[in-house]
Amino acid sequence: MKFLGRFFKILLILVVLLVVSVWMYSKTYYPKYSGELELKNISDKVTVYFDDIGVPHINAQNQKDAYVALGYVHAQERLWQMELMRRIAAGRLSEIFGKDLVRVDQFFGGLGIEEAAEKTIAGLDKTTQSYILTQSYLEGVNQYIEEGKTPLEFTLVGVEKEKYTIKDIYNVFGYMSFSFAVAHKTDPLLTEIKEKLGDSYLNELLNSNNEYLTINRTSIPTKIEATFSKTVASIMDDLPVSPFIGSNSWILGPEKTKNGKVIFENDPHIAFSQPSVWYQNHIKTPDFEIYGFNIALMPFPLLGHNREYAYGLTMLANDDLNFYVEENNPADAAEYKTVDGYKKYELRDKTIRIKNEIDTTFKVKVSKHGPIMNDLITHIIDDRPIAMNWVYTQLPNEMLEVSYKISHAHSMSDFKSGVARIHAPGLNVMYGDAKDNIAWFSSAKLYQLRDSLSSKTYLNGASGNDEILEFLPFEENPKAINPSWNYVYSANNQVDSVRGKLYPGYYQPQDRAKRIVELLDKKNDFTKEDVANMTYDVKSSTVAEIINSLLKSVDKSGLSASERKAFSILQNWDGDYLKTAVGPTIYNRFLYEFLSATYKDELGDSFDLFINSQLQDEVLLNQIERKSSVWWDNVATKNKIETRNNIVQESFKKSFSFLQNQLGENVDSWTWNRVFSVEYEHAIGKAGGLLRKLFNLGPYETIGGNEVINNQIFKLDSTGYYKVTAGPSTRRVIDFSDVENSLAVIPTGQSGNVFSKFYKNQTKKYLQGEFVKMKLNQTEIEQSENVLIFKPME
Repeated sequence: MKFLGRFFKILLILVVLLVVSVWMYSKTYYPKYSGELELKNISDKVTVYFDDIGVPHINAQNQKDAYVALGYVHAQERLWQMELMRRIAAGRLSEIFGKDLVRVDQFFGGLGIEEAAEKTIAGLDKTTQSYILTQSYLEGVNQYIEEGKTPLEFTLVGVEKEKYTIKDIYNVFGYMSFSFAVAHKTDPLLTEIKEKLGDSYLNELLNSNNEYLTINRTSIPTKIEATFSKTVASIMDDLPVSPFIGSNSWILGPEKTKNGKVIFENDPHIAFSQPSVWYQNHIKTPDFEIYGFNIALMPFPLLGHNREYAYGLTMLANDDLNFYVEENNPADAAEYKTVDGYKKYELRDKTIRIKNEIDTTFKVKVSKHGPIMNDLITHIIDDRPIAMNWVYTQLPNEMLEVSYKISHAHSMSDFKSGVARIHAPGLNVMYGDAKDNIAWFSSAKLYQLRDSLSSKTYLNGASGNDEILEFLPFEENPKAINPSWNYVYSANNQVDSVRGKLYPGYYQPQDRAKRIVELLDKKNDFTKEDVANMTYDVKSSTVAEIINSLLKSVDKSGLSASERKAFSILQNWDGDYLKTAVGPTIYNRFLYEFLSATYKDELGDSFDLFINSQLQDEVLLNQIERKSSVWWDNVATKNKIETRNNIVQESFKKSFSFLQNQLGENVDSWTWNRVFSVEYEHAIGKAGGLLRKLFNLGPYETIGGNEVINNQIFKLDSTGYYKVTAGPSTRRVIDFSDVENSLAVIPTGQSGNVFSKFYKNQTKKYLQGEFVKMKLNQTEIEQSENVLIFKPME
C-alpha cells in the first residue's frame, strides 16, 4: 500500500509538472498584447489598443508608422497562415509537407504566377504610396520574424522562418485569382461531353432557359478530359488554406431604411479553415482612417469601411480562363502551329524541394496562349497539347494599386477609378457611403470573341480564329449606381447584358439572388438589426419549385405508409434549413439519387465532379422540367427506354430506403442536425488525433445549406452525411446612421495562435447568428485592457 501511495504521489507530481510545463510553454508562444516594444523604421510612437475580441486599433502619427505596426501585429497572429499562402503559388508546399504535395507544387509552379509577379515588380513605380506603405508593412512582418516568438506550427513541421518580399504578396494575389476561377473545373468536362457523347448532350447543359435567371440589372445614372478537371478539382481540395468561392452583398439606399441612411452588407463565401481568412484591424492617423479585413500578407484590406464609405466584394464569376488546343509541328515537338508559321515553345525549368526527399525538377512548356497543362498534371487522357490562357497572367497586374486605392478613396468617383483597374479575378465590387450613394461595379477585363464561339469548351489554338478580339473598356461593364429601385446586390448571379448579350461566365444559380430580392422588395424601413437577421436566413427560394416538379412524377399508389409520410413531409417543407427540419434531409438524398440516375451512366467517374459543380446547379431546374431528355435513358440498360417518371420514382424509393437504413424507421427523427455539421480545420489539425483536438474547432451543429443566404456549402455524395466546407468568411453590417455601432463576425477568432484567448472567441456567436461591434469610437477604444506601445528604436 505504501508503494502504491508513493507511486500515486510521484504520478501526481509528474502530472502537475507536465501541466505547469505546458502552461509555461504556452505563455512563451502567447502573442504580445500589452507593454512596450521597440520597432525599427518608425519615426514616432505607435499605440495599439487590442479590443475585447482581439482587433488591433492602431493609432499613429503617419501611415508609414501605422503600416509597420500592422505588419508586426498581423505576423504575431497569422505568421503560419502567411507562410502557407506565400508557398502555394510558388510551388513550395512540399518543402514542409513532403512528397504528397508534389503534384500541387508542380501544378501551381507551372501556372506562371511567379513569372507574372516578377514582370510586374520589375515595372513598379517605387515612389508611389502603395509601394512605400507595402514595404513598411513588410518591414513590420520581417521584424516580427527576427524578434518574435516562433509559432508552434513551424516547430512541429520543422521549417525555418524566412523573411518576406513583395513577390510573396503578388504570389498571394495570384493564388486568390486562381481560386476564384471556375473554368479549370468545367471546361475540360464540357469538352469531354461534347467529344465523347455529342452535341445533343452538350446543348442540353449549355442552353439554359432565361426563365430561371435572376439577373443583376445595370443602372447608370445620367449624372455623376474530364480527368483533367477532376485532377485540378482534387488539387484544390488538397490545399492547406482556403480557396475563394462565392459571396452575398446588398446595399440599401436611404429610401429603403428606417433612419434614412445607407446600410451596407457583405459576406464573402470562402472555404472554412482555422485560422479564419480575414484579419481585422483599424488604422487611424491624423489624415487617414480605415477599419479593414485583410488577407494574410496583404497590407491593404479588400473589405473595409470608415465614417465616409464602406466597400466589399463578391466573386463576379466571369470567364477569365480559356483552354486552347495547340498543334505540334509533326517534325519537331518543340514547336507549335500558329497562323504565322511554327513557333518554338518557351521552356521554363522548375525545381521542387521535398521534405526528406531528393529535389525533383520539371519543365514547363509555354505557348503564346499559356502553359501546356498536359505537362503539369499527370494522367491527362488527351494526346493534344492543351494550353491554359488566363487573363491574370496575360495582362498587367495592378492589384496592389487597386487595393491601396479602394482603401484610400476620397469619393465615389475616386473609388470607381480604383476598381476600374481590376483585370482578374473578376469581382463584383460593392460600395455605399455617408452621402447616400450606393453602387455595384462588375470589375474585370471583359473580352470579346467572334460570334457563336463558346469559351466553355476547348478553343482552336492553331487557326487564329478563336483569339480574343478585344478587351472591353470598363465603362461597358455591367454596373448599377443609385438605381431607381433603391438597392444594389450581388449573389454571384448572372450579370446584365454586354453589347446586347448576356455576358458568359460560371454564375451561381438564382437561388440566393432571388431570396435577397424577395426580402428587399418587401419593405422600405430596414434597420441594422433587420439586415443582420437577414444574413442568417436559411430559407431556399427554389426548393419548393424543384420538389413540386419532382413529386409530380412519383406514383403515390405504389408507396408504403412510411414512404407516404416522407412524401408528405417533403411536399410540405417550406425550404428552411433548420436543425430540427426533416425536409432537407430527405430532399438532399432525393436530389443525389435523381442526379445519379440522370447523369452517372453517361459521365462515369466524372460524375463526382459534375454533381457538385456550378454547372450542375445551373442546369438543374431546366433538366427537371424537361419531358424528354437524352440524359434520361440509362446507357447501361439494353432494350429498355427510361423516362423522367422512371428516374424520379426510382430515385424517391432509393432515397427512402437509404435514409431508413441510415437513420432508422422513424421518419420524424430524420432531422437535419443528424447529418449536417461543420468543423473549422487547421492545416496541421487535418492529421487527426491529438493535433486535431489541439488545432481544429468542432465539429458543430449548425443551420443552413447550399445556396441559401446563410450559405453553408457542402458536397452531395453517396455517404448521406454533409460536412460543411465553406460559407460566410465574415458577416458585416455597416449602418451610416450609426456607423460607430456597425457589426461584424468571423467564424472562429482573430488569432491563428492556438494559445491565444482570441483563437476561437467568436465561434459561438458566429454559429448562433450573433455579431460583435466594429469599434470606431476613440473614447471606447481607449478603454481597452490591452495596450501595446511601439517606440522608435534608439
